[in-house]
Amino acid sequence: MNKRINQLSPRLSNQIAAGEVVERPASVVKELLENSLDAKAGRIEVDLEAGGTRLIRVRDDGNGVHAEDLTLALSRHATSKIETADDLEAIATLGFRGEALASLASVSRLTLTSNAQAGRDGWSITVSGADMQPEITPAPHPQGTSVEVKDLFFNTPARRKFLRTERTELQKIEEVVRKVSLSHPDVSIVLRHNGKQLRHYPVVSNQDESLRVAAVLGKPFLENSIYLENEVVAEQGSAGIKLRGWIGLPTASRSQPDQQYFYVNDRMIRDKLVVHAVKQGYQDVMYHGRHPAFVLHLTIDPKFVDVNVHPTKHEVRFREGRQVHDFLFRSIHRALAEVRPEAGVVDPQGNSDVAGRSGFEQFGANPTQSSIRFGAAPSNGNSAAGHAAERVRIGEQAKLYGSLMSSSGSTSGEIDPFQNEADADIPPLGYAIAQLHGIYILAQNEHGLIIVDMHAAHERITYERMKIASDSEGIKMQPMLVPLAMALSEKECTAAEDNQKPLYDLGLDLQRVSEESIVVRAIPVMLGNSNAETLIRDVLSDLIEYGSTARVMQHRDEILSTMACHGSVRANRRLTIPEMNALLRDMEETERSGQCNHGRPTWTQQSISELDSLFMRGQ
Repeated sequence: MNKRINQLSPRLSNQIAAGEVVERPASVVKELLENSLDAKAGRIEVDLEAGGTRLIRVRDDGNGVHAEDLTLALSRHATSKIETADDLEAIATLGFRGEALASLASVSRLTLTSNAQAGRDGWSITVSGADMQPEITPAPHPQGTSVEVKDLFFNTPARRKFLRTERTELQKIEEVVRKVSLSHPDVSIVLRHNGKQLRHYPVVSNQDESLRVAAVLGKPFLENSIYLENEVVAEQGSAGIKLRGWIGLPTASRSQPDQQYFYVNDRMIRDKLVVHAVKQGYQDVMYHGRHPAFVLHLTIDPKFVDVNVHPTKHEVRFREGRQVHDFLFRSIHRALAEVRPEAGVVDPQGNSDVAGRSGFEQFGANPTQSSIRFGAAPSNGNSAAGHAAERVRIGEQAKLYGSLMSSSGSTSGEIDPFQNEADADIPPLGYAIAQLHGIYILAQNEHGLIIVDMHAAHERITYERMKIASDSEGIKMQPMLVPLAMALSEKECTAAEDNQKPLYDLGLDLQRVSEESIVVRAIPVMLGNSNAETLIRDVLSDLIEYGSTARVMQHRDEILSTMACHGSVRANRRLTIPEMNALLRDMEETERSGQCNHGRPTWTQQSISELDSLFMRGQ
């Protein structure tokens, strides 16, 4: 039997809306923190009880709510952040839907106390009961707003039973606070649970933003990441884009994507286009199954990004998705390529300069792949004279330095770095002293012992040279003897037709012959006997999904990587001291030399202090 259409009650409609934005206590904290930030708060305090299920109180010193607006503040579709449809074209606030407080009030006992002007008394509004009738009373309160959410989901048992343990819910809230803290270093944030302070992130200036990152993610994150900043100036019809932040070095990768923070105009987002661009940026240097760590801030004109595509505001849609994707990829790819052994700022005692952020963290159970720099001071109180004598001794080996065997392709020659022996600098990777089991090169630099996997290192050097040679020649195209007819979807055929020029630049000559079919007339020479049909489908899928594709270049790199692997020095091949030194010098000049083609580390360092601790020297 068909039921009649009825108007939903205000409380039920609000509870349905709450189901979209309020999943757990952490969702409540997120919405309230965003309101405080939109109110220009300089200090925010979050108090919790029982993991937020019993009480969530968020207090700020922001603009506050006028007494006559308190009732509206708890109504659906009521907000001070947008007024007209044009405002939706360029949303600059974190919240804007006008549903958060109304939704929260429908699934909890909510009290909002606020004061919009210092020196005056505040007012409080409480909502409870089935009809959600508000009660407004005077209440002392400094300028700003406090929102108390008690007994979350007390009237929706089905939602409450899905909550996890107090510890789990608290961890989710802590993660929300971390995300907000990273995006707003100019705001002081305090988190307390059951009366105990758990976190306090004091205000830092823009110049000291790294201090907030270190406070949230720990000093090791900064020590094992590099800072990047890149910008594209706005042109007619396209957005200006700026990217800044920290990206973890490949050897500081993680088993889970649990330290990935990406912000668009200070809004934390999870976006598949961003994920894909970052993943491509780390190609060639990330070990399979590992995940990079990063804190990145993208600034773009709000008119070129739509944040109103999901109730939780976690997803966005870029008007120029291809431009954003390529910009992110190039910025990260180039920043990682520029990392060299000499880029580091670690002193001989192992103390890192946080502002430099170029060190390497442990990779699994491997020793530290530390950063190294030129001209470090003598360590552990060693005399200058003793250190100079050590340089002279190593310099005797350096005089043997020539060029690596012709099979390596090296053209390096040596200039004696010890012309003035007392003042000469030892190169970052030092000078070779021995070869271990035909696999590892042992070298000595100013900090201690360098261990190099000679095959992995030579593989990277050969690979990068082959890529440079291939890039200089361009992608050569070979016509197919018999054109390949492919049946595709209409969307795929349209992508092929709309992107004919960029596809041709990749060596693919595709022609649309009907609504759902194309003809392949030429493919890149380097594809050889590979499955062209599968590759083309993947390429078109990327164009549809991300607005760009790197499939062809990835396929080329896979071929070159295999060739480089087979063309590099193998294990158990004895190298002379000059050959080993040539390899070390080439590593210092080669992009991404810290990892082989498969993402494994190529070298590691043991400092003198670390070696001393192994033998309990000085203890």
